[in-house]
Amino acid sequence: MMEWFGRSNKNYDFDMFSTSHFIVLAILIIGSVCIFLFRDSLKKKNMRQTEIVLAISLIIMEASYHFWMIINGSWNVSHSIPLELCSISLMLTIVLLLTRLKIIYEILLFTALLGASQALLTPLLNYDFPHFRFFHFFYTHLMIIWVPLYFTWALGYRPTIWSVAKLFVFLNVLMPIIMFINKVVGGNYMFLSHKPDSSSLLDVLGPYPWYILSLEGLLISLSLIVWFIFREKAKAVKQPEVSKNFTIH
Repeated sequence: MMEWFGRSNKNYDFDMFSTSHFIVLAILIIGSVCIFLFRDSLKKKNMRQTEIVLAISLIIMEASYHFWMIINGSWNVSHSIPLELCSISLMLTIVLLLTRLKIIYEILLFTALLGASQALLTPLLNYDFPHFRFFHFFYTHLMIIWVPLYFTWALGYRPTIWSVAKLFVFLNVLMPIIMFINKVVGGNYMFLSHKPDSSSLLDVLGPYPWYILSLEGLLISLSLIVWFIFREKAKAVKQPEVSKNFTIH
């Protein structure tokens, strides 16, 4: 048990695009397809209890992760506060499951599909299957994506163009707060203090601090694409049939 939950000498090193990684990506695709295919069945069922259970499971999983960091001596205010975009998306996922608030959905849809999906493709992870951290990382990120898809396809929630504006406001209220926290604790949450040490997309977005503006512009541009794909489609108005039976006078 301690080998699974703690730090053991056993090799748990995670390799990107390894067998375990491909299996998780396959689960992501299969789960998303199932939500879409069975959307009508999910809509007819009373899923409220399931939503609450999922929210509680995410709370327990995230609390266990922080407990794991504490007992292993790796918890630190400089990097362990849940202020990364995926951590914020996880909190939004929990709130959405508990409240079904449309405004939470409107923000989560974008941060999930643009943030959590990228994290699943290129995980910043040190522990492979079957370590606890492996399950925590992929379970939470899969739920961050599946929950807004479920709310979209099964419950009929849809983003509007104003949803993109709400995301813009949300990010610009959030960023100065996180910048201040970064300065106080010596952190680099959301990479708002400097670029990551390893190679990343930020390398092509300009030097600090200009890459922050470039990244925000890129996020808004991609959010417009997400809005266009998931927006409420206008229903075609059926034209009345013209009778072919007429009399020439």
